[in-house]
Amino acid sequence: MKRVILAALLLLLTALAAPAQAQAGPGRLPIRGADVSSLAKSEALGGVYRDAAGRRGDALRILSRSGLNFIRLKVWVNPADGYNTKARVLAMAKRVKALGMGLLIDFHYSDTWADPGKQTKPAAWASLPFAQLTQALYDHTYDVLRALRDQGTTADMVQVGNEINGGLLWPDGSNADWANTAALLNAGYDAVKAVSGSTRVVLHLANGGDNGLYRWWFDNAQAHGIRYDVIGLSYYSYWHGMLDAFQANINDVATRYGKPVVVVETAYPFTTADDDGWANIITAAEPYPGYRATPQGQSAMLARVADIVRAVPNGLGLGLFTWEATWTGVKGNGWDPADPSSGNGWENQALFGYDDRALPAMAVLGRL
Repeated sequence: MKRVILAALLLLLTALAAPAQAQAGPGRLPIRGADVSSLAKSEALGGVYRDAAGRRGDALRILSRSGLNFIRLKVWVNPADGYNTKARVLAMAKRVKALGMGLLIDFHYSDTWADPGKQTKPAAWASLPFAQLTQALYDHTYDVLRALRDQGTTADMVQVGNEINGGLLWPDGSNADWANTAALLNAGYDAVKAVSGSTRVVLHLANGGDNGLYRWWFDNAQAHGIRYDVIGLSYYSYWHGMLDAFQANINDVATRYGKPVVVVETAYPFTTADDDGWANIITAAEPYPGYRATPQGQSAMLARVADIVRAVPNGLGLGLFTWEATWTGVKGNGWDPADPSSGNGWENQALFGYDDRALPAMAVLGRL
């Protein structure tokens, strides 16, 4: 009789558990991240951050408690405002690692923004012959990463260059000459691995929905022996093509090259309003069809991008970073490091609202 009762109880428990198991979604993404490169300057200029309940606190801790587990920080060589330097990154890395979060270091190899439209050499490297330029890239990469390691905050991932569609350190490293591009990128790879063999090297392109670009670029990388561990993409739905094109591309590059993929930059606006008197970059009420510029629209777009990454074949989708999650409308924390009067055209895409509170998208991202 005891066996019959036990068997019946087991069947009942199985039946009760079945609906919950059927409704359970796939596991959380390994990387649920945010780029917070502007945070140190924001804090210095009086930036305030609050959790969803309105309690003032450390922005990194608020992100962590919401479920985010990775932080991305950019590094410039000698910027005019003294931020995003080795010293600033070291200080922020201590805070990141103290919270148990992963760390992605993004080398721009410039004194200012590097992206598909500009890859300007640092002033100190401007006239170096190519061999010395390659050595300067190695030395800078090694120096920053070794300092991180020596203070107990080893980088988990490193971008050798930022949005390098056309190469880096123009004109020398333009991919008009793939041999030069390869020499520079492999110097960066070697520097990363010399500091920590377990740190993964990311090569990062923009235009995440452009499969032709990615095949052309990574086919050439393969032909020229460029070494890397992870493919990084920027995908902004209002610039980089429809979601299905992005999905087709990220699936293709992961399987074609057999590498993990990570969206190192994505974002979406939560409002069309302005908070700092400087025109926002994205102002449309519905920047992408079906996703309005509202807190709900922001949450839905980030969730959709995450779902696409999660569905990459063979478990090769690592996750995503929302770009400049803490870049709120703080006076003086503008886009141009050489111009304190410049404003911020991105505050309507942060993860903190104009009341300084964490937006719903933060919690959504943390659960993905």
